[in-house]
Amino acid sequence: MTERVPMVPEAAATGRVAELYEQARVATGLPFVPDVFRLASSTPNLLEVVVGGYTGVFADSALSRGTKELIAAWTSRLNDCGYCTVAHGWFLQQFGGSAELAAAITSSGGLADLPVDERTQTLLRLTAKVTVGASDVDAEWADAAREWTQEQLLEAVFCAALFAFINRLVTTLGLTAPTPQPTP
Repeated sequence: MTERVPMVPEAAATGRVAELYEQARVATGLPFVPDVFRLASSTPNLLEVVVGGYTGVFADSALSRGTKELIAAWTSRLNDCGYCTVAHGWFLQQFGGSAELAAAITSSGGLADLPVDERTQTLLRLTAKVTVGASDVDAEWADAAREWTQEQLLEAVFCAALFAFINRLVTTLGLTAPTPQPTP
C-alpha cells in the first residue's frame, strides 16, 4: 500500500474510532476492518461519513445486497478503481453473484460483456450514466423505470453516487491493496 494518510491500526483504535470500526465490521460481516474505512480513521468525523454511507446503502431494503454489490463493482470499474472493483467483486460472489460475473466486471470492455439479464442491464446503464454523465440521465432513468420501482432506482443511484465518492477517496489517498480475493 502507498496510502497518503495515517491509518489507525485496529488494535490501537480507541473511543469513537473503535466504535466506528466495530460498526464497519458488523456492516461488512468481516472479522477485520477493511482498509477503505481505515483511510478516514485519523479524522473520526470523516470516518463516520464513510461508515454511515456504507451501512446506509448496504442495509436490507428494496434492492438485494447482491444487486448493490454489482452496482458497487461496476461503478468502481467505470471509475478505474482497482481496489473497489476487486473488493466488491468478491462481495458480489458472497451475495450470490457468479465468479464469471465478477471476472467479467474486472476485465470488461463494456456492459455488453457482463453476463446479466436485460432488466439488470437497464439498471446498470442508469448507474453507469450516474457515474460518467450524471447531468443527462433522462433516457436511462425512463428505461430503468419500466423495470424497477422508484425506491429501487433511488437506492441504485445512491449506491453509484456513494461509490463515485469512495472510489475517488481510495484512488486519491493511494489505497491499492484489495481485500481478499474470492476463493473459486
